[in-house]
Amino acid sequence: MIALTSVSGEAFFLNCDLIYRIDEMHDTIITLSDGQHIRVSEPANQIVEKIVDYRRKIYLAVPEVGK
Repeated sequence: MIALTSVSGEAFFLNCDLIYRIDEMHDTIITLSDGQHIRVSEPANQIVEKIVDYRRKIYLAVPEVGK
């Protein structure tokens, strides 16, 4: 889950596995895999950084198989 801010200023967490695409127009629009759209305040590159950081934490926490 990554922390984001809606355009109305409300903080929320989003399961990044549900993201289909991210578009930047006047706002940043996240399209989810079910077709739902969410407008957020963060720029697309910041969202991508949050996703990478989140996944890095997850993969580093998983013990290697076969050790």
